[in-house]
Amino acid sequence: MLTDVHCHPFDLIRVFPEAETERKHLNVKILASAYSLEDFSYNENLAKTAFKEDAPIFLSFGIHPQYLSKKDAELNLKDLLNLTDTYASEKKIKAIGECGFDLYGEEYKETEERQEMVFNAHLETAIKFGLPVILHVRRAMHKIFPLAKQLSKCKAVVFHTWPGTYDEAISLLNHGINAYFSFGNIIMLNHKKAIKSCSLLPLDRLLTETDAPYAPKRGEEHSSYRDLPLILETMAKLRSENAKELETQTETNFNNAIL
Repeated sequence: MLTDVHCHPFDLIRVFPEAETERKHLNVKILASAYSLEDFSYNENLAKTAFKEDAPIFLSFGIHPQYLSKKDAELNLKDLLNLTDTYASEKKIKAIGECGFDLYGEEYKETEERQEMVFNAHLETAIKFGLPVILHVRRAMHKIFPLAKQLSKCKAVVFHTWPGTYDEAISLLNHGINAYFSFGNIIMLNHKKAIKSCSLLPLDRLLTETDAPYAPKRGEEHSSYRDLPLILETMAKLRSENAKELETQTETNFNNAIL
């Protein structure tokens, strides 16, 4: 089965109304990310319907680091953190995130302290309730290694659109972190670090994603579930492996990391 460990169905449906029809046609199992009550409610309703079908939807919730640059972020921050704890305690979610650090540009650098506070709170929730974390890390790998002890206590740590090097990925595993590295259309955009990592990392550490609708192929306006077969085919070519066998393995990895 095709798997998408990181996507945003609520945002995708706005630009591609037929997204859910396409997902069912392709038989894609997903982890749907949400960062507000509105999009979580949408994903939750979608998941209830999907479980009657063959391709289930699992839910994650967390405060995206870019959210902290919004003018009203501080007003809603406490409520969103409490909401994350509530969803975790009520077993409504399978993962915390996406969360993490984004230090790309002054707008986000200015919120670094708040990003640390929120991420630490999310880590506590993940560890307390035995949940994996879905990490967004941009220009901030240096923030991750000092947290290795806490991250090693998490059920799993999924790096969405893996931003680091192959050596950094191996170092994270050597630090005792149950880390998984997710790749999407980035491996078709001549991103050399991502290509090398995808080519060389252990097979049981690879995941696939679309980050739909935010990570399109070159020349397209948005990403969608239809990108997954080509992502898998590209991964298979990079690794000199069979695409169908790789699909089976990435589904196993999805299950091990999330379920």
